[in-house]
Amino acid sequence: MPTDWHQVKDGGRTLVLSLYIQPNASRTEISGMHGDALKIKIAAPPTDNQANDKLLEFLRKSFRVNKKQVVLTHGEHSRHKTVEILDAGCSPEMLVDKA
Repeated sequence: MPTDWHQVKDGGRTLVLSLYIQPNASRTEISGMHGDALKIKIAAPPTDNQANDKLLEFLRKSFRVNKKQVVLTHGEHSRHKTVEILDAGCSPEMLVDKA
């Protein structure tokens, strides 16, 4: 799987993920690649920030971090999103391997 969808910055402390989100899915799960972004299906509608909240919750659990360590930095109203994770509990490759 290509690694273009994630980067490390701040001396390895911050993981930056490029994501493509599909809201209104039957369940929340990683669905593969969408161009140079990791595609994640979200079991929530895009209204009232529900899909964003569910995405951040999914990433928090997957990377074993607390709420303040996962930040949506770009794409609040778009399917293309950028998320930063501070001091991730696992590598992004492990996240994809679980899919």
